[in-house]
Amino acid sequence: MTQATQFPTGDSPVKNMTDLVAEIARALVDDPDSVSVEAIEDGECTAIRLRVAASDVGKVIGKQGRTARSMRTILSAASMKLKHRFSLDIVEEDHPPAP
Repeated sequence: MTQATQFPTGDSPVKNMTDLVAEIARALVDDPDSVSVEAIEDGECTAIRLRVAASDVGKVIGKQGRTARSMRTILSAASMKLKHRFSLDIVEEDHPPAP
């Protein structure tokens, strides 16, 4: 017998995961104000898009992608518990060219 995970009213697992990704990213980067996280929901799957400053992309990805892989592992573990699939996309924030 499978049991669905129930959340208190107003407590969204998608919001919790986006907040978690944002806090991890802010702890890693030099410019925490440039961190933004966007959730794109598609049925039973949610893509979490993490945007950081161009100078901080390497810090979020880590050597040989280890940091990014670790963040994806956390999301994968939460996905199994919540029965909702999460994926992480890391996007370099584009800055307009200086005049």
